[in-house]
Amino acid sequence: MRLLSLTALGLVLATAASASELNPRQSHSLDLGPVRGSAYYTVEKDGLRVVATLAPTDAAAATPLRVITTLASDQVVSFSVPGTQDGASASVAFARRGNRVEVASTGY
Repeated sequence: MRLLSLTALGLVLATAASASELNPRQSHSLDLGPVRGSAYYTVEKDGLRVVATLAPTDAAAATPLRVITTLASDQVVSFSVPGTQDGASASVAFARRGNRVEVASTGY
């Protein structure tokens, strides 16, 4: 499982449009083309809790979505927005490295 997680992050980082480190309790903007939002993390007793809130850029399209996960050491979580028939998809991945969280996104 760990190898699969590291491979997934490697694929995102290899084609990353942007990659950076999150700071605890500080918001980080996410831009996945038709979906935008923000993410932050907090330090909890059982790991680093990542909270990402996303919403379509067309406000009438749908309700915002919040994704919450707690990462243990060396865990990765990712999610994506499918592309249109002729467009590319976009993705974002959060990886815990020691006591920090890295975020990388692709597409758009």
